[in-house]
Amino acid sequence: MIELLEAIPSLFSLQILVPWLLAMVFGIFVGSTPGLTATMAVALIVPFSYSLEKEAALAMVIGVSFTAIFAGDIPATFLRIPGTPASAAATLDAHELAKKGQGRQALLVNLLCSALGGVGGVILLMYISPALAKVAVGFGAFDYFWLCLLGLILGVSVSSGRRPTLGLLAASLGFAFAMIGRDPLTNQERFTFGLSSLEEGVRFIPAMIGLFGMSEVFRAVGNMERRRPDRIKAGPFRIIRSLGLVLRHFPTFIQSLLTGTIVGALPGAGADVAAWGAYGISEKTSPKESGNFGKGEWKGVIAPTSANNAAVASAWIPALVFGIPGDAVTAIVLGVFLVYDITPGVELFSSGQGSFIFAIALVTQLLLIPAGLIGIQFFSQLVRLPRGMVLTSVVVFSVVGAFAMHNSMVDVWVMLAFGLLGLRLENAKVPLAPLILGMILGPKVEVYLRQGLIAANGDVSEIVASSVSMVLAGVFILTVILTMSRQLVRKER
Repeated sequence: MIELLEAIPSLFSLQILVPWLLAMVFGIFVGSTPGLTATMAVALIVPFSYSLEKEAALAMVIGVSFTAIFAGDIPATFLRIPGTPASAAATLDAHELAKKGQGRQALLVNLLCSALGGVGGVILLMYISPALAKVAVGFGAFDYFWLCLLGLILGVSVSSGRRPTLGLLAASLGFAFAMIGRDPLTNQERFTFGLSSLEEGVRFIPAMIGLFGMSEVFRAVGNMERRRPDRIKAGPFRIIRSLGLVLRHFPTFIQSLLTGTIVGALPGAGADVAAWGAYGISEKTSPKESGNFGKGEWKGVIAPTSANNAAVASAWIPALVFGIPGDAVTAIVLGVFLVYDITPGVELFSSGQGSFIFAIALVTQLLLIPAGLIGIQFFSQLVRLPRGMVLTSVVVFSVVGAFAMHNSMVDVWVMLAFGLLGLRLENAKVPLAPLILGMILGPKVEVYLRQGLIAANGDVSEIVASSVSMVLAGVFILTVILTMSRQLVRKER
């Protein structure tokens, strides 16, 4: 801790602070543009960092990695388009609050929880990284299978409201779409129907943009013929009230912080899994407010936003201790470390380099607040424009975001197709969030199950052989029972 405090003052020189802040503003821009993920933001900033000193380069890369995750919640709140996959969970309640004229208030709460979640994640990273890293490395294929399956069922049960069977239908559709393309283990084509454009599969980012963004445009255009569509209002900007909301739901914040830290430490889990897991746990542990989730509940904003930045921090646990990146963002940053001769492991902490990295991560959370306020204010002005201009900007963002990932017009057509599908599903009262969750977690469930069965020579009993698998399987079964029993009780009433 003493080394950490000594490292912080050296970060406030102009040579470090100026590129650091510029990189974070760049992260706000990229993260808030649908389709341009946090991974892309970090990858784009890396070439610029090579011409700077080591300290400034590390500050830029680490700053962007945290900023882009928060920035994805800005269009999710105002436009119902998640900027990054980790923002999909926050879309449910934040956009409903924006429709009630509390958009900026929701984003300010979001910003505070993101910064506090990041601080908590970094502090936990400093003290418990060796222990958590050992647990994460010890996870087998079946353990990850149950973890992903549990995250899937939590997301389905929470986002489906009173009709979990429809949520299960949506998740199954997502799983089916994710299976199109090449088999992840054998590389054989499947379900492509002879179309070369489907060989690489249906990418979930264009699908996500279409479901949440273009479907809203199609609905608004249809409503213009019958009535004037609802207009999103940015709303007031009350810092004291936002602090009061965070303090009032502080137990939810702590619970989500721990959830994000644990999930983020598992290689391959990522901030999106952490956000959905925290959202689901918050709903399950809030019986009085459970019916309000998805309708503008503040806990539905606090939980995922606290967890995803904590997950970004804890993803560094296996990276710093064992050199195993927890997600794609950490993998890129780890490559930057190696360029500057920073080797993960015991020597990282004994040499004092670990304290310097922790200092950068902590100060980044403080700088996230002014950088985030810039992004909130910019988008607040955007939604004040006439409704037609806002819808046009949504279309532009959607097309650019879908095309930018792989420079493919196929992704644009996928986005438009999923926009029409999203409109049809919502008219049938089928929730959209489980479909995206199925596309994200479905392939992981399949791969981990098949890898485990291959390693076990087809012995199905091995699926619950380890103690971790048994615990996760038990929680999964309990969640299913509670969800179905709650539905039966509602039907009886």
